[in-house]
Amino acid sequence: MATRISKLEPRQAKQTTAAPLIPSNPTLDTLRAAAACCKACDLWKKGTQTVFGEGAAKARVMLVGEQPGDREDLAGRPFVGPAGRLLDEALAEADIARDEVYVTNVVKHFKWVPAERGKRRIHKRPSYSEIMACRPWLDAEIAVVKPEVVVCLGATAAQALLGKEFSVTRRRGELVKSSLAPYVTATVHPSSVLRAIEDKSRRQQKQAFVEDLKKIGRLLRKVPKAA
Repeated sequence: MATRISKLEPRQAKQTTAAPLIPSNPTLDTLRAAAACCKACDLWKKGTQTVFGEGAAKARVMLVGEQPGDREDLAGRPFVGPAGRLLDEALAEADIARDEVYVTNVVKHFKWVPAERGKRRIHKRPSYSEIMACRPWLDAEIAVVKPEVVVCLGATAAQALLGKEFSVTRRRGELVKSSLAPYVTATVHPSSVLRAIEDKSRRQQKQAFVEDLKKIGRLLRKVPKAA
């Protein structure tokens, strides 16, 4: 019996969650510093660096995507690539001030596979175990920022935060009861708009995304800003 336990110890000791890395009495700065060394799952091996969230410490809105992309992985900042530019445009059209927003991702490392030809790195959806390993960082961000509204961008973020059965297609824009924040909702990820092949479809999808953000803007104007 003793021998069997000793054989299991290395496997049990393997880190599969970022929870032990969360600092006591965390701030965004201490969380960001701790996350830079995270090896809770194997994604750090291929990612250039940890891409932590960014924005005001007391932002009223937290936007949560799936994971950093190629540009974000290289820059070390979230939503700085094409999807980030579209997001900035949509926020401006929705009259949501950028300093009221904190942007982050469920997974903090870029998961990718090499293209069959050339040197491009192709995005690959993170696994459930990778999402769960990284989840403590997001929970800590929410606890520190205390946003009034959490917006899940895309299916991965929505299912990570609202359950595997959550459908963005069926429940897009709906306010969902959750302990995460007073108001929680989900919409598409801006990258999905960019994937539209035709210009007309892309414009229509972008406008629908803007309308989702406008609902959030109207909600913010109705709710008094927390002190």
